[in-house]
Amino acid sequence: MSCSFLLGDRSVVVVLPSVFAGLGLGLSLIVAIGAQNLFVLRQGIRREHLLAVVAVCALSDAILIVLGVSGVGLVLQAVPWLLTVVRWAGAAFLVGYGVLAARRALRPSGETLRVDGGAASAPSPRAGGTAVRTRPARTTLAAALATCLALTWLNPHVYLDTVFLLSSVASTHGDDRWAFALGACVASVLWFTSLGFGARWLGRWLDTPRAWRILDAVIAVVMFAIAISLVLPH
Repeated sequence: MSCSFLLGDRSVVVVLPSVFAGLGLGLSLIVAIGAQNLFVLRQGIRREHLLAVVAVCALSDAILIVLGVSGVGLVLQAVPWLLTVVRWAGAAFLVGYGVLAARRALRPSGETLRVDGGAASAPSPRAGGTAVRTRPARTTLAAALATCLALTWLNPHVYLDTVFLLSSVASTHGDDRWAFALGACVASVLWFTSLGFGARWLGRWLDTPRAWRILDAVIAVVMFAIAISLVLPH
């Protein structure tokens, strides 16, 4: 959507405070360790379908922000059972994703990240010339996007933070609420772009099977923790 649609006839200078307020709140809500962020980070480190994943995350956030500011959040509050369904579905998905990560951590395949993007490296001298490093098996674009969409839309925290909380704050800005929404959308684009493409420099520390086991173990723990938090009494 264009800035003219969001801002209408309002002067850019007049709405800037609302834009920055939306930017600040958007970043404060999204910059946290969560299932979606960990997935973007992992895709960034692996350099797999990163642009598509970042685009899906940012676009999903923009859609949720627009829905919230347009008043859909009030409608959802009238059907609380819907969030319950999303909460349990999200918890089940996170448990499944966590099990896969835990399995990779407990039963490593010896895969590492090749920062130079080349083919399989030569046998390691330290391993007696017998161990061969291989590139991680690539995830298909469809699988990556499906996982990204599930981690985004099956996460009830997304609705609580983006649709309810952010839209509630936006309503306090009156006629400038769409400028606030614009700032929040910009925050999502900046964060996911920085997280995904900035993760590449971590590759130099993840060029060993042990490093990938640690990363997958962290991912598994976080996924299980979030899943438990979703189903605990609220």
